[in-house]
Amino acid sequence: MKIVLRVLFFILLVALAFGIYYKAQIDFSTGERIIGFTVLGGAFIYLPLFLYHHWKGKRLQDYTMSEENLKKMREKQKATSKFRK
Repeated sequence: MKIVLRVLFFILLVALAFGIYYKAQIDFSTGERIIGFTVLGGAFIYLPLFLYHHWKGKRLQDYTMSEENLKKMREKQKATSKFRK
């Protein structure tokens, strides 16, 4: 999955650079279309794959502010404040 993400990112970068070049040198409207499709590909193809890859195996509860997590944070803060005195 990591290789797929890297290759797709490189393809999107090349397409974006080509779109900017095409817009400036050859045809403005076609360059805009290339840039637009590149942004859509990045938003609807690359971003979900990237998020899936990085969130796989992680619990959402570890990253939300619940009463349990607030209690853990308070206990940790009390423990570290004892060492600072």
